[in-house]
Amino acid sequence: MKRNQQYPLVTHDPFTGEELTVTRLENKARGLVLEGEFSLGWIAKLSPEQLEFAGVLLRYRGNVQKLASEMGVAYNTARSRLDDIVEALGGSSETEVVLEKPKVNANEILGKLEAGELTYEQAMATLKRD
Repeated sequence: MKRNQQYPLVTHDPFTGEELTVTRLENKARGLVLEGEFSLGWIAKLSPEQLEFAGVLLRYRGNVQKLASEMGVAYNTARSRLDDIVEALGGSSETEVVLEKPKVNANEILGKLEAGELTYEQAMATLKRD
């Protein structure tokens, strides 16, 4: 093994699948060596392929469609890979859509009431939603 060659981060034991622990960190330029047990944190939950995908996704600022295009895969394939990462990190692959209520423009509602486009009850109900 060449000393300068770097390999992709291995996060799990290839035989047992158990999470690995980092025991040595080194700054070769300064000759600094730290030994102990260091957690890989959330990174340890991902496979090397998932880590690579996450890195590419960050380079595209979270734009899954652009990432899929650049990778030459279908959007659904890229989205599925992202869902796998979310699940590996303990999240749900179910898409949660939170719709924000549109802001009500009181002057616009009053204008519609005055023009007869809304009844008094409709105008009041719309204004109370906000």
